[in-house]
Amino acid sequence: MTCPESSPDHHGRRRFLGGVIATIQSVIGATLGVILGGSILSPGLAGRREDWLAAGNLSDLVDNEPTAVTIRVARADGYSQVVDRQVVFLVKNGDAVTALSSTCTHLGCRVSWNVTSQELRCPCHGGVFDSAGAVKSGPPPAPLASYPTRVDDGRVLVQV
Repeated sequence: MTCPESSPDHHGRRRFLGGVIATIQSVIGATLGVILGGSILSPGLAGRREDWLAAGNLSDLVDNEPTAVTIRVARADGYSQVVDRQVVFLVKNGDAVTALSSTCTHLGCRVSWNVTSQELRCPCHGGVFDSAGAVKSGPPPAPLASYPTRVDDGRVLVQV
């Protein structure tokens, strides 16, 4: 009498079922790899948007004096489009223009230009910046952030 477990037919079924299980595991592993790899790599591969936003006219700016302007930045938020308003300082130096963030690098308060002292001042904790955004005194750990700018037909464009 032969044992059913040692028959050639039984070994064929065992090999077939082992192959099916290995295939299913491979498909699950590949699917997880694509999902996890895509979520890790996609933000880096998306790249930076190249939107240049109009911020003002070059003729309206005074040399070496930061001028506050509000830029409307459109962004996708799910299925809708949201418009954020961002205040930047435009500083003209000859024909070149620098755009500085109005957000203090200490705790995120909005700085303002003080005409008398010729400084950008943070009202929250006494941070002081010069007209180029460099820290003069106070707790801010870094200068104000700057944004790329260009002048096109007398209009100042900022990439935020």
